[in-house]
Amino acid sequence: MPHHLMNLRHVPDDEADDIRALFDQHGVRYYETPPSRWGISMGGFWVHDDDEAARARVLLEEYQRQRQDRQREEFQSRRARGEVGFWRSFRQKPVTIIATCVAILVILALTLAPFVRLG
Repeated sequence: MPHHLMNLRHVPDDEADDIRALFDQHGVRYYETPPSRWGISMGGFWVHDDDEAARARVLLEEYQRQRQDRQREEFQSRRARGEVGFWRSFRQKPVTIIATCVAILVILALTLAPFVRLG
């Protein structure tokens, strides 16, 4: 029976490439199904064997932990340099952020208007 190891929906290409290389390096016999264009099927990495699935899951868990640590360190260093944050985003795209805030206020006003009229 096939074992689904990992969903490929919204997975960056570099992460999928890393996982393919990891499985190839460790001799994991896997196959891959791509996610559908319309979001109906999730796609992913699969194996047929129970033992192979257990071994692949251990490799994936270790890889995901290392990737999370790397991404967290990168984010913290970008934050320390001032490359992330609301004001940085606002300086880069002020019209987009103002339009988004206006849209949020309009949606809130339309949602709350019936309740305000009751009181």
